[in-house]
Amino acid sequence: MGGEMQKVETIQELLSVASAENLYPKLIAQLNKDLAYANHEHSFPSTIAPEELKRELHEVVYHLVNDRFADYLNLLYIIDVSEAQVRKLDGSDLVKLAAQVSFLILKREWQKVWYKNRY
Repeated sequence: MGGEMQKVETIQELLSVASAENLYPKLIAQLNKDLAYANHEHSFPSTIAPEELKRELHEVVYHLVNDRFADYLNLLYIIDVSEAQVRKLDGSDLVKLAAQVSFLILKREWQKVWYKNRY
């Protein structure tokens, strides 16, 4: 195994690296586990296409930010998304914010899956 974790700059890149390393199903499983732990009723099928995952997660995050802010904060806490990174984002455009937060969520989930697989 070995090797260092690749730095990914976009959701597409992250999802293709996860697929290339055959860890995409584990990424979905980790995301579903944390969503359930955060008492969020949404879960993603293990067969969901990467583009679909990106779109659906964006919708989930947008909905939380817009309608259930306390649940949104709870989810970020459970997934362990860096508060500092979230604070750096521009909150004036909720659609853009939700997309950026979706990326931070997937990035953090990917780190967990990647490390579990390595060690």
